[in-house]
Amino acid sequence: MAIILVVLIAVLVAADQLVKHWAVVSLKPVGSMDFIHFGDFKVFDLTYLENDGAIFGSMSGQRWFLIGFTLLIIVLGLAGMFWALKRSKFLAFSIMLFVAGGIGNFIDRFRYGYVVDMFEFKPFHFAIFNVADICVTFAFIFVLIYMVFIDPKIEKAKKAAKHEDGKTESGNE
Repeated sequence: MAIILVVLIAVLVAADQLVKHWAVVSLKPVGSMDFIHFGDFKVFDLTYLENDGAIFGSMSGQRWFLIGFTLLIIVLGLAGMFWALKRSKFLAFSIMLFVAGGIGNFIDRFRYGYVVDMFEFKPFHFAIFNVADICVTFAFIFVLIYMVFIDPKIEKAKKAAKHEDGKTESGNE
């Protein structure tokens, strides 16, 4: 399973970098183009943006801090991913998404000094984001699902198994 997670990281980072390369080559010259719409109702546009900050442009201009922080998160994420494999494949997969997204944006920050974004969600005038951001967003959602629904069941099963072991050892069956 660990090898599969590492391969998935490589695939997601490659996809992120390919889409960003396309955005630099094809989208940057035009700035923006329609992507998904239903009649006059726009859902997504492709809009080229160079974000030198973090989420929603926060910490703009803090390139080296963001590089260092992202690198720390990647290293901790990799360690956490391998640790999580012992507990839950779903949790390990979720952490893998964080790591892939972190690496994708780390490459941009290190290489360009900014992150290339291109997906603009029109109905809510939400932030413009990229494939790496999608990975991180789904990772966050999956970790929340894990913490709320899956981990409590794992802990309950462990307590039940420990309780049963205690009964068997003391002869209280």
